[in-house]
Amino acid sequence: MMKALIVVDNPKRWPLELEGAELVSAREYLVSDKWADLRGLRVYNLCRSYAYQTLGYYVSLLAAARGHRAIPTVDTLQDLRLAPVVRMVSEQLQELIQRSLATIKANRFELSVYFGGNLAERHHALARALYQQFSVPLLRAAFEREDGEWRLVAVRPIASKEIPESHRDYVVAQAQSHFGRPVREGGKRRSYRYDLAILVKPDEEDSPSDDRAIKRFAKAARDLDMEPHLIGLEDYGSIAEYDALFIRTTTQVDHPTYRMARRAAAEGLVVIDDPVSILRCTNKVFQTELFRRHNIPHPTTFVTGEADPDKVVEAVGLPCVLKQPDSAFSLGVTRAETKEELETKLEELLEDSELVLAQGFVPSAFDWRIGILGGKPLYACRYHMAKGHWQIVTTSEKGSRRYGKVESVRLEEVPAEAIEIATKATRPIGDGLYGVDLKQIDDHFLVIEVNDNPNIDSDNEDGILGEELYVRVMQWFRERLDARGSGSPRNG
Repeated sequence: MMKALIVVDNPKRWPLELEGAELVSAREYLVSDKWADLRGLRVYNLCRSYAYQTLGYYVSLLAAARGHRAIPTVDTLQDLRLAPVVRMVSEQLQELIQRSLATIKANRFELSVYFGGNLAERHHALARALYQQFSVPLLRAAFEREDGEWRLVAVRPIASKEIPESHRDYVVAQAQSHFGRPVREGGKRRSYRYDLAILVKPDEEDSPSDDRAIKRFAKAARDLDMEPHLIGLEDYGSIAEYDALFIRTTTQVDHPTYRMARRAAAEGLVVIDDPVSILRCTNKVFQTELFRRHNIPHPTTFVTGEADPDKVVEAVGLPCVLKQPDSAFSLGVTRAETKEELETKLEELLEDSELVLAQGFVPSAFDWRIGILGGKPLYACRYHMAKGHWQIVTTSEKGSRRYGKVESVRLEEVPAEAIEIATKATRPIGDGLYGVDLKQIDDHFLVIEVNDNPNIDSDNEDGILGEELYVRVMQWFRERLDARGSGSPRNG
């Protein structure tokens, strides 16, 4: 666990008594070798001013240089001063703002945000959302009502002297919930070298890992001296408190998962799925161009922005498969058998997307799935087609899904060409965790797509390696964290 450090201008004038964190002056933090050389610190910067070249500015700046987790970061300090950022946040939180401030009679209102919370329960959700956007421990947000609608007009950090006496007990409680963690059974808590956040979404229908797999990842992390913490998208604002982020919920670019990955990467965390991989894997138009550029064998593909079946037939023939660029789990993917059917389905897909991919249909009893980690093969499976269907999953009219059988295969039993092509396909994307889908035609292989968020479920993908699969993924994190040279100091 990372040690919490509170940095203030003058500790003698600091009015709050906080347990679970050490209090130090800004000047001491900036000049003392004790803090410069110490690893694994969460630095809560509570200086009076964060203006450029003030003590507060340099505390966050040097914390980043030392590998400490600064709250707020220098990037956040810049966001506070940018009107376009404030307007964007106001638009994103519009419904929540209207709901939270509905009973306010005045046309201007200020909301105090203390470590992500507010004393009034009705404003707590808004306070938390603001903290997720602007991770400043002590913050005040100003709202104005115009034409019957509230909007966020300004955000600013506040000094401790601006905290009313009646609020201080609440601030202390909020702060200590950030500094401390629950005590484990037996009353003694082990200190781990690193903190690993695992992003999950409970009850997600198509989660990339089931509960048993998540527990196995967590066990493997602990065995490698990393403490796992299951977090949700609502924890966006506190991501800087961790050393690494492992995303185990479905990713998309226009989605909070992508923003979470970007935030984590910007804060210096080791990340799977990193934002570059999400961007490159979740759009099939991008992947098609990538495959062409790097000579990666793939089905004949035609990208179109018009419902012209003749051009599609000329390019890929019939039957063909049509895909929305961001399709996933076989949703947004359909097959056309005739030119008339093709025209109808093109029109339907183009209502939701400017571009559609058309690919020649490659029939097969199964798809190969090759898991790649750090540029090396990790596992292999045959994903069999759902019974009576041409895809690995079929969705009924009522929305229920039926999957084909997943068959784990030893890597040494997988055709060498499949391993070679799958590995090659991930190189221009990154060195994280990927699932490469391939079709086999006689002795040759075509890459269908590279997934940044591959399934690893208990008793499926781990059918050959078992617990070792989870250990290898966690080892990937551990090696990169060690190379980075930061982490929490260990007890003893």
